Amino acid sequence: MAAYDYDVLYIGSGHGTFDGAAPLAAKGKKVAVVEQDLIGGTCPNRGCNAKIVLDSPVALKRHLEEVHGIITGDVDINWAANQEHKHEVIAGLPDFIQGLLDSSNVDILFGRGTLVDNHTVKVNGEEKTAENIVISTGLQSNRLDIPGSDLAHDSEEFMNLSEMPARVTVIGAGYIAMEFATMASAAGSEVTVITHGDQALRAYHQPYVELVISDLESKGVKFVRGVEVEAIVGGANGLVVRGADLNIDTDWVLDATGRNPNVADLGLEEVGVKFNENGIEVDDHLRTSVENIYASGDVIDKKEPKLTPTAIFESTYLMHTFAGETTDAIDYPVIPSVVFTSPRIAKAGITVAEAQANPDKYTVVENDLSGDWYRQVDKETIGKNTLIFDQDHKLVGATEVSNKAEDVINALLPAMEFKFGPAELERMVYLFPSIASQAWGQL
Repeated sequence: MAAYDYDVLYIGSGHGTFDGAAPLAAKGKKVAVVEQDLIGGTCPNRGCNAKIVLDSPVALKRHLEEVHGIITGDVDINWAANQEHKHEVIAGLPDFIQGLLDSSNVDILFGRGTLVDNHTVKVNGEEKTAENIVISTGLQSNRLDIPGSDLAHDSEEFMNLSEMPARVTVIGAGYIAMEFATMASAAGSEVTVITHGDQALRAYHQPYVELVISDLESKGVKFVRGVEVEAIVGGANGLVVRGADLNIDTDWVLDATGRNPNVADLGLEEVGVKFNENGIEVDDHLRTSVENIYASGDVIDKKEPKLTPTAIFESTYLMHTFAGETTDAIDYPVIPSVVFTSPRIAKAGITVAEAQANPDKYTVVENDLSGDWYRQVDKETIGKNTLIFDQDHKLVGATEVSNKAEDVINALLPAMEFKFGPAELERMVYLFPSIASQAWGQL
């Protein structure tokens, strides 16, 4: 048997890696992680953690607006102070995560990792070998291929803005576009959102998406739909975003047209690892087309949501695989997702569209939450959810639009994942009053 430097070597140090790499090394396996940037990858440093810190005052401002009259006085977001607070919260995360890896005796190799062959990775000119290799390089922001694209900015640059520009134009209609349009508007910017198609957040229940859009429009956000942006040019007073019948004066442009898998210049083609525009192709054991090379996290071409919880689950699954604790195929749980607009949209399980297309299999129940006494504690103005049940009246899907949508979906996850029936439902006793108790009472 060949002697390798490591049992497992990971390329990339995000959630697709460190959640599994540390416990794997703690079990006695020799593990290395290659990272060319900040330890922890996108989520802790320039994604989820940073975003939720910046969003916290936005959600609070919405709440204060809804209880205006009970709480008096005007509230404005000091974006510079918000940005400073974000740095205070996330600045220590790379060292914290590195500490977790170090304490488990994981070797951290700083530099760019490139595959030499199916057992060898070159880092800073030095070759390291491993019995198994995991590619966990994540995604990067897409950049429009138009004249003036260099005048636009990506999500990382938005989250590092020291001052909010007076006019912000957002190109795109996905998570990043809608969340950052919400933040910019709440911080006092004049916001325009330009969408290539007619729909935003296409993976979500469209009536609920339209409620969010209408709410943003009521706060002054302008939506321009079905338009192709053709150029960004410098103007007499800032920038101009141009297209057919489109001429928008602005100070700052966010290119939120999607994210692409980081597969370039890794040596994938040379070694024979297959990939496409959606990411690296894997089987049901997360193996690539090269038997001992695996992939984890957002870089994978998969139908499951490309989200941090998915990457954590995949990383943990690979840990059990490499530790010899399972030979089973990966069995994904119900994975929830949320858009941190104000109000939020969150969902898990069978979608409304799928349920409506299969009326013989599912029962769809929509609830208007505006009359719910607990929602009126905070004077919520928007609140609906749709619950999907199978033929045995077990919950198999849920989607909600409200200020607390993420908490509701989290509360309902056990019923979906473990297929609770009446006996199990009776055993679930939540704190009262609470949003979880109210959500559970609908089942």
